Amino acid sequence: MGTIPQRLQRLLDRPGRLGDLLGRLEARTGVQRLYLATGSVAFLGLYLVFGYGASLLCNLIGFAYPAYVSIKAIESSSKEDDTTWLTYWVVYGVFSVAEFFSDTFLYWFPFYYAGKCLFLVWCMAPVSWNGSQVLYHNIIRPCFLKHHQTVDYVLGTLSTKVLDAASSITREASRAALNLAEEVEKRK
Repeated sequence: MGTIPQRLQRLLDRPGRLGDLLGRLEARTGVQRLYLATGSVAFLGLYLVFGYGASLLCNLIGFAYPAYVSIKAIESSSKEDDTTWLTYWVVYGVFSVAEFFSDTFLYWFPFYYAGKCLFLVWCMAPVSWNGSQVLYHNIIRPCFLKHHQTVDYVLGTLSTKVLDAASSITREASRAALNLAEEVEKRK
């Protein structure tokens, strides 16, 4: 298997987008790709801790790449990649709602955005134990299976009430428009 630096070096040398980009940067700068990669990760980590706009950067990391590969998954014929990225988006959505209510307190922690970024990277990591799979199968899915019938009933009832209210408002607006038109005709 090798040591961690050896495995990292093999990953960075592997052909593909990352390897090709690092190869071009290495050729232009003369700096080894291992140093380019570790320096970039260190800079990103420090920026997430101390930088202005760390929230935007963290959200871009958690959204831009997954959105791109989700589009690729939609366009591919494989169902497996669709399921992988749908699972990510379910976890991302649940996390976003939870974060909305706790963000007021959490953003005061100095390593919050670095931790959030690591969490999102773990959720999209191409490994079997990634965060999306772990959280979905251990927390979200059991909760969904336990409560989905109740939620379906509430949503059905709510949609019926909303449609009734919209129909009522439309009828009243039509009557008001007709009355207004009749009044305008009478004044002529």
